[in-house]
Formats: sequence, structure tokens, C-alpha cells
Amino acid sequence: MKPARIVTLLIALVAVVLVGVVLFGGSSNPTYVMTFETAGQLVNDNDVQVGGRRVGRVSKIELTANNQANVTVEVEEPYAPLHDGTTAVMRATSLSGVANRYIALTPGPQSAPLIAEGETIPVDQTTTIVDIDQLFNTLDPDTTKGLAEVIQGFGTWYRGRGLDARKGLPYLSPSLNATIGLIEKLNSDQPALEQMVQSTSSVVGTLAAKGPTLTNLVTNANISLGAIGDENESLAEALQYLPQTLRRGSTTFVNLRTTLNSVDQLVAASKPATKNLAPFLADLEPLLTQADPTFTNLALTVSKPGADNDFTSLMQDAPALSTGAQKSFPASITAINDSLPTLSYARPYAPELVGLLRDFGQSTSNYDANGHYARGTPAFGAFNYNGSSLDYLGDNRDAWEQNGPAVVPRCPGAATQAPPDGSAPWQAPLYPSTTALIGCNPAIVPPGSW
Repeated sequence: MKPARIVTLLIALVAVVLVGVVLFGGSSNPTYVMTFETAGQLVNDNDVQVGGRRVGRVSKIELTANNQANVTVEVEEPYAPLHDGTTAVMRATSLSGVANRYIALTPGPQSAPLIAEGETIPVDQTTTIVDIDQLFNTLDPDTTKGLAEVIQGFGTWYRGRGLDARKGLPYLSPSLNATIGLIEKLNSDQPALEQMVQSTSSVVGTLAAKGPTLTNLVTNANISLGAIGDENESLAEALQYLPQTLRRGSTTFVNLRTTLNSVDQLVAASKPATKNLAPFLADLEPLLTQADPTFTNLALTVSKPGADNDFTSLMQDAPALSTGAQKSFPASITAINDSLPTLSYARPYAPELVGLLRDFGQSTSNYDANGHYARGTPAFGAFNYNGSSLDYLGDNRDAWEQNGPAVVPRCPGAATQAPPDGSAPWQAPLYPSTTALIGCNPAIVPPGSW
């Protein structure tokens, strides 16, 4: 054989080997095993993506002993090798296909340890896709019927609108391209997207729990906006004054800065004084709790359902009372002022009056066949009973005189037991303008008083 033929055969043999390596193996990309709950209609050569970009492929799918799926994937550099914390989610490119699945990877942090080639990523770090039929299987018959009616309603809605739909089709492609761009941006940061979905779910759940409140809010907002619409002329007039108000408000806000500086100084000076405010408020809380019934009763005292039964009704009658008092009070004040000398003159005889009221019944309570042991005739300083009538003595009577069988010069306060402090019997001035004492005898006291 000629040397030229031998060289040609060797070249052909090397080419065949290279084609076989390319077609049937020889990949140097790292491989990893990911355990999913189900295979989710994955097939060999499905994409492995990071941020919407293909970075590898599915190379083998096997069933585990506990009916889970071990999916072997190849990951290209520079996305390989993977680090601890890597998670995988099985997704679908659209709802119209069957074997159109791919695996979306979220690589772990670069600071985490490397995952060895061939190592298994456990099932708690993977998420299997949920097919649409699985979702429909969770619906009860009534919900399924309602969904079917919605789909039929869409059919009725679009029936006879083919021309309108055709006019809108030219705008569909740009809209889909913009949507794809938006989805790629969202997929580029899977953790942030998941966090947003979870937060949105929490918000929607909270809003659903407050459904009646939201309904009332919308109703009240509708009423408020309607009222604003009815006052559109007043609103327009207010808007005309708004620029002038804002100009004046600017001056006020400028002056407010200086005021706030002073307030800052006040707050700084108040901090030492307010450090004990929290304990004081804590001690004040039980007092406010106990005072609640008092304030409730006070509120009823001020305003209580019904007529003429509270302080408000009393205050409504106060003007009439004030009008009457303006006429009667001056006369009453004059009468009180005129009676002060008389009361001052009669005040020293208060012990006798009290003793009379206290002991009169006791001293005359015993009786025999002839009647009570004691019989008395009232005697007053200004009158004398003569058996048939009272004679007025006039202004010539003295403070110590009393009417009866004889004139007894007894001092004021001498008709009762003498008090320990010696304040009675009492010798008062004869008249307020003199220093001479009344001519009474302090030795004249009731029997047994000493």
C-alpha cells in the first residue's frame, strides 16, 4: 500500500473518532443529581436555565426506591461548579405543550462550599412543577362548573368580534415581546420574585380577611367623592385661593423653622424631666381604670337621656334663676347684714338654748296623780307673760334680765354645767362700744354644778 493511501486512511479514522465523541459522549461538563418528587414530564435534553438562559441540559432520569425522580443534569461553565445553597425549580415554557419543561437553577452564594460533581441535591432543595390538571383536580364540582361557565362566557364575548380581534393582532407581537422582557427581568432574580409573590399573597390574604371593611371603605369613598362632586363650584373657588394661601404658608413655614429650633431646645431640656414619665404613666393607668366608673357617672350627671334630670337641664334653667336672684339676693343680703347685730347679741345664749332643748323633756318627764312634777312658763328677754297675754318689755331690758318671780342676775352660760375650760359663765361687755362688763353674778349657777 502506498504511503499516501495510509495517511488518507488515518485521517479518515481520526475524523470518525472525533465525530463519535461529539455525537455520543465525551462531554466534560460537571454533572449533578437532583431529586424531585416527580419527574414532571421531563425528558432528556430539556434545558437547565439560570436567569432564563440555557446553561446545561437534562442527561438522565431515573426512578428512586421511594418513587421519586433522580434527574442527572450537566451544567456548563462558568455556572459550574455549583455551591451549597443551590435550589432547583421545575417549570414549563408554556401551557400549550406537554414535554416543554425545564429546570430553573438558583445558584448558591460563591462563599459557600462547592458541591462535588455527581453529588445529589436533596428533595428539600427542589420544587416539582404543578400541572394544570392537578390544579383542576383540587376544585370542587361547583367551582369547576363556574370555571366552565367563565370560559363559555369568554367564547360568547368574542363571538362575532373576529374583525376587531384581527385589528388587534398586529399589536400582540410587541406586547408579547415586552411581556417576555418583563418575565426575563423577573426570572433573573428568583429570590426577589418569590419574596414578592409571598408578600403579595400575604397582602391579598389580609385584604380578603378585611372584606367587609373594604366594602364599607369603597362605599364611603363613593359617597365622599359624590359629595365633593356636588361641591365642585366651591372646590373651584377654593383652588383659586390656593396659590395665595401657599404663598402665605411659605412665610409661615419659614418662621416655623425658627420655632422648631426653639422646640428642639425645649425637647432637649425636657429629656431629664421626662425620664420618669413612663413609670408615672404606668402608675397612672390603674387610676384611670378605676376612675372610669366615676367619669361615666359624671357624664350621666352632665347629660342624661330624658327631660329635667341632668346638669345641662339645670343650666338651661339658670338664666331664669339668675333673673329672680338679681331681685331677691340684694334684699336677702340687706336682711342678713341687718340681722348680724341680733345674732351677735343672741350667740352667748346658745348654751342655754341647747340645754333647754336637751334637758327640758327630762326635767319635766316624771309625773304623779297631779300631773308632771315640773311645770314651766316660757320666758323671753323681750316679752313677759302676765297670765293672759305677752307684754313687750321694750328697749329697756338688759342682757342679763329674765322675767319671772324675781330678777336673777345670772351671767350668760351659767344655766348649764360649767365647762372645764372656764369659758362659762361669761361676762361680756355691756355694749360693743364700751369696756364695762354686764352686771351679772358669775356665782349664780345651777345646783350641783360645782
